[in-house]
Amino acid sequence: MHGKVIVITGASGALGTVVANAALARGARVAAIDFAGAASGATTTDRIELGGVDLSDAAQALRAVDVAAAHFGRLDALVNIAGGFAFETIADGDPKTWQRLYAINVTTALNASRAAIPHLIASGAGRIVNVGAMAALQAGSGMGAYAASKAGVHRLTEALAAELKGKVTVNAVLPTIIDTPANRRDMPKADFATWVTADELANVILFLASDGASAVTGALLPVRGRV
Repeated sequence: MHGKVIVITGASGALGTVVANAALARGARVAAIDFAGAASGATTTDRIELGGVDLSDAAQALRAVDVAAAHFGRLDALVNIAGGFAFETIADGDPKTWQRLYAINVTTALNASRAAIPHLIASGAGRIVNVGAMAALQAGSGMGAYAASKAGVHRLTEALAAELKGKVTVNAVLPTIIDTPANRRDMPKADFATWVTADELANVILFLASDGASAVTGALLPVRGRV
């Protein structure tokens, strides 16, 4: 990863923070994009913070990615982590939840990818890594809206991989439950030892973003942990 320039969306979240720190530790340079935070954040030699970005807005996504590419002079990888979750049954839930989860899980990844594609093609070794979900392979009770949105991420990954074949690799990781403080609060009686840690998932994500994964594209890679 040394010298690679990586855009990470959702970079201030539990997983995004770990992926960004792991990338920096491997010698990469990181553009951290998030809805949270100030519109113009701190910059260092290896990192730029771009807060207040609504990636469901195509124009905002384009501006943020272009700022990142201009700051570092290039872009080698995009990691789409921005997203959200809701547990809600179909009969008792709000139909607007389906629209909201589509916007924050699918539209954000779509807009960021479209903005990044010209820069990634110019890199000659461009990578897109999306975060899908094992839950999207077969939806359970209360998981309809979330599973449908993450299934959209899977199809986006496959379509982009086919369209960009030979130019940019596009893959997705499919975790089970990620061991985060929020998930521990929501499921206090669960066996946390079986969950995927953020560090474990970051390792897989950064492999797919690296030169070592040059022959891998269109993959929906399960990251089950010990579930």
